[in-house]
Amino acid sequence: MTTTQPDIETVLTRELIVLEEPPAQKEACIEFLLDRAVETDRVTDREAALEALLAREEEATTGVGKGIGIPHAKSDAVSRPTIVFARSEDGIDFDAMDEKPATLLFMLLVPEEGGEEHLQLLSSLSRALMHDDVREQLHEADSKAAIEDTITEAIA
Repeated sequence: MTTTQPDIETVLTRELIVLEEPPAQKEACIEFLLDRAVETDRVTDREAALEALLAREEEATTGVGKGIGIPHAKSDAVSRPTIVFARSEDGIDFDAMDEKPATLLFMLLVPEEGGEEHLQLLSSLSRALMHDDVREQLHEADSKAAIEDTITEAIA
């Protein structure tokens, strides 16, 4: 049995794109992104989801380099695959290998049984974000619609 990756349009909606500046500390930023997932009814238990995210951070860095942070977790507290996006003007220290702060932030949450979806989404997102033009477009986008379109096109 093969699992297909969920459509990016259902995983990242405009209501999951945050244009406000996130907090400058990593854990506060993770909570900030998580709150958007909670507000949009994609997380049923905030504390359980936060625990899963922080446990994942303890395992290995989610700062992937090139100014990108992708905190992610699988949890029963997540109702459906979700990506929350935010940008940081000054960047947040996500312990990236290149030691650069993360300015593009993607929180990836999937239900506990969504292991394969989790890996597919993480892989697609990571591949898309390695392209300089995609990162540049995300930095320059002036609306939720522009951000949504950039990500959708890059992952599709």
